[in-house]
Amino acid sequence: MADIVMPRLSDSMEEGTVLRWLKSPGDQVAVGDELVEIETDKANMVYESDLDGTIVEILAQEGDTLPVGDPIARVGDASEVAASNGGGAGAAPPAGRPREESTPGAQAADERGAGDQEPAGVASPAPPPAPAAPTPSPAGVGGDGRLKASPIARRIARDRGLDLSALSGSGPGGRIVKADVERALESGAPTAATQVAPQPPAEAPPAVPTAPAGPTAGAAEKPETAKGAVEVVELTKLQQTVARRMAESKATAPHFYLQAEIDMTAAVEGRAELKASAREGEVVPTFNDMVVKACALALREHPRANGAYRDGKIELYSRVNVGVAVAAQNALVVPTVFDADQKGLRRIATETRALAARVRDGSITPPELSGGTFTVSNLGMYGISNFGAVINTPQAGILAVGEVKAKPVVGDSGEIEVRRLMGVTLACDHRILYGADGAEFLARVRGLLEQPFGLAL
Repeated sequence: MADIVMPRLSDSMEEGTVLRWLKSPGDQVAVGDELVEIETDKANMVYESDLDGTIVEILAQEGDTLPVGDPIARVGDASEVAASNGGGAGAAPPAGRPREESTPGAQAADERGAGDQEPAGVASPAPPPAPAAPTPSPAGVGGDGRLKASPIARRIARDRGLDLSALSGSGPGGRIVKADVERALESGAPTAATQVAPQPPAEAPPAVPTAPAGPTAGAAEKPETAKGAVEVVELTKLQQTVARRMAESKATAPHFYLQAEIDMTAAVEGRAELKASAREGEVVPTFNDMVVKACALALREHPRANGAYRDGKIELYSRVNVGVAVAAQNALVVPTVFDADQKGLRRIATETRALAARVRDGSITPPELSGGTFTVSNLGMYGISNFGAVINTPQAGILAVGEVKAKPVVGDSGEIEVRRLMGVTLACDHRILYGADGAEFLARVRGLLEQPFGLAL
């Protein structure tokens, strides 16, 4: 018998949550068969079995969170399934349900056996009253009174204000799963936004003792009264990871920032020409795609900016992989454009759109979120002119991109003309990049964007 352990599905994964088992005890599995859906710190993905055999035992139930390397199931021979369960009527209960305890009366009867009668003339004690029949729990509620729902179902219901206790679960043991929540939302189930809170019955106001005029000691409101209702929101694994990594970055990486304004006039004109000549359905690169390409070319020429600081040493990478920050639902995800320096602008544009779509629909995979050597973060579409981003450690830097905006500029001839300017801020890890290193890299990015034909437009 061999253990299947919680796999490491991303470079930063430390633990995972079992969302849904795709196999049950007694099922045959082969290497590569889809086994279990796991929530990691970056995405939800299906893990494929790395063993051949029969599922003997499920050790981690749906909703359980375990560290990487802990056993989640056992695989062996078909004969071991019965042995693991104890065989016959004494088989172990289904996973997640405790074995029912025998009542004392039943144990005594078993010990006495059918032929062990009480001696004649000895009065038998009156049998204890039969225990009351347990009250059946509502659908989706366990015997301990806790609502049984998968983490994804809880998260969606919390975000949409849906009351899970009103739903019936279709998962194992009546567990409420994602599909149940989606069906309820599609059928128009009331949410927090549509429900009207019941009004409390009118009551006479309580008598208030007369207090002397002037300030009274202890008259300040209690904190909970001053705040009103407080909602506590549990973070997903992705949100926990982002919070931890950003805090670690600001605490450990000595940030310094370099700002510049880039004249995007030629880039705006070039993109307009591309858009006018594009065939129907053909991808037209955005300004952010141009920034990604410009950074990739500059990173190839400035290898320290394409490096990382680890354990007191600097690592310089041969591949230029640019991460593009994407706003997901209540989280920040950074998918990677691999070998961006070797790809044309249209291909970068196609890949970034596909990656962003997979981030937003939840189908992005951990390999697509790993391996980045530099990051670009753009908030220009929100009207932000400039901002300082937090470095995605252990990378050397991150480029924050603002909006492209028309501004009056004094030209070389002394005349005022309108130019399209874009504010950028390069955050650098001072352990890798010094001021001159960062300035030279940013100057190269600026030059490539101001003369966009170098981007192979």
